[in-house]
Amino acid sequence: MITVIGFDADDTLWVNEPNYLEAEKALCRLLSGWKPEAEVSGILFSTEMANLELYGYGAKSFVLSMVETALNVSNDRVDAQTIREITGLGKSLINRDVVLLEGVEEALQQLSARYRLILATKGDLVDQERKLSKSGLEKYFHHIEIMRDKKEANYRRLLSHLDIPAAEFLMVGNSVKSDILPVLSLGGHAVHIPFHTTWQHEQTDHLPDHPLFTELSTIDQLPQFIASYEINH
Repeated sequence: MITVIGFDADDTLWVNEPNYLEAEKALCRLLSGWKPEAEVSGILFSTEMANLELYGYGAKSFVLSMVETALNVSNDRVDAQTIREITGLGKSLINRDVVLLEGVEEALQQLSARYRLILATKGDLVDQERKLSKSGLEKYFHHIEIMRDKKEANYRRLLSHLDIPAAEFLMVGNSVKSDILPVLSLGGHAVHIPFHTTWQHEQTDHLPDHPLFTELSTIDQLPQFIASYEINH
């Protein structure tokens, strides 16, 4: 019996990755006088990966990586005005309106009547709390967990905090790598709802072949699926 349903936030409940891609494209244009845009994009991704352990995930980490990319691309010759424009891109990214994906609030409203819902997302604490507040969805969640990462150990701590076995937990998200595989490894249930674009770091080559895994095309299918899923399991 499922008692708790966890939801990823970015690109599961609201639009996120397209905003980052827009900022990245603007950065590549700013630095195109130093290197081709595709090369700048590759350097940015490498810089983000190198900084993950130090900065973690989120908009602030992304802004620092953009600034470092500008310095690397220009061999430290980038001018102050360009750095100012890059930090401006970061502020615009952080201040974006939160756009809910279609069917999200209706699904949460239905499910919150029967299950304990939690938000389980990773990223910068202040940034994620700001987005959640702007979204208007906070009222549906029994617990908010902003995680440093989404690996087995992180989910194990979350389940321990919630005081439930993995068999009672269902995780819903758009990233197979972060939302699905770790939960399945612990014995939990997982539903993948793909988004049309996924950050390169979160991409995987294939979907898991697992009895506790399902893929749905949209979140509005979730309430009916869970109702039938529990009957069949």
